[in-house]
Amino acid sequence: MVSHLRSLGIEVEDTGVNSYYSAGAEVGRRVSASSSSEIRGLVCCGTGVGVAMFANKFPGVYAATCLSVEDAVNARSISNCNVLALSGTKTSPETAVEIFDAWIKTPFKSPCPASGFEPWSSEISSFLDNSLSEMPQIGKSNADSTTKQTDQTSASCVICCLAKNREFTPVEIMPGGSMKIVRETPTSAIVRFKAGSVEPAHHHTFGHDIVVLKGKKSVWNLNKKERADLVDGDYLYTPAGDVHRVKYHEDTEFFITWDGHWDIFLDEDIETAKKAIEEEEAA
Repeated sequence: MVSHLRSLGIEVEDTGVNSYYSAGAEVGRRVSASSSSEIRGLVCCGTGVGVAMFANKFPGVYAATCLSVEDAVNARSISNCNVLALSGTKTSPETAVEIFDAWIKTPFKSPCPASGFEPWSSEISSFLDNSLSEMPQIGKSNADSTTKQTDQTSASCVICCLAKNREFTPVEIMPGGSMKIVRETPTSAIVRFKAGSVEPAHHHTFGHDIVVLKGKKSVWNLNKKERADLVDGDYLYTPAGDVHRVKYHEDTEFFITWDGHWDIFLDEDIETAKKAIEEEEAA
């Protein structure tokens, strides 16, 4: 993507590769600090979601994850998006270029898929104009605002709000594990495992994304004959049907998201898994 941008004559500051949250925050910080509305950002990670979340922590940043040209055109036309987030797992390099080109060429309030490719009505056009001054005010503290009356628990992060009043329940099929559902369809959850726990080889009918919030774990993808050692902030995508085995080296907590209903199919028992891991680590 950097090469493509430079081929278009765009001046690029390449901030390099880092954890998704650090990469997103660095680009968000620079766009926020810029005095020019012409400065825009481009961020990428596995899903495109994590980098957008952390870029959006900075005032004046409107990052959007775009998986299609239509997403990109809508984001520019409606929300004046100034940071484009791309997915490495869902988007091919060729499609990423198409998405970027559409995004960079689309002016605010231009006809887009959401408008049926027709000019916005005067009423909606006026609304969009007003949004430019109203959006930056969201999140600012105001002593006279009713926000002061909001309970601090309900004013916490989105994930915490969604998970409010839901308890961690044991994962009976996986000793040492517990799960708290955060959202249903598409489903996401926070999962905890105690140090020393092992997930025997298993597979699902869905692919799933995880981000380690804290701790340390190793994942063996038996289909691909690959091992991933994950610590705080690391991301891993496991495709549907891939058989994988897991060991937790420390008390570990991670965020997981998947499409559809939860299912799990064991491909070995826990004693077989422990023996296989011992042999792997002794090799």
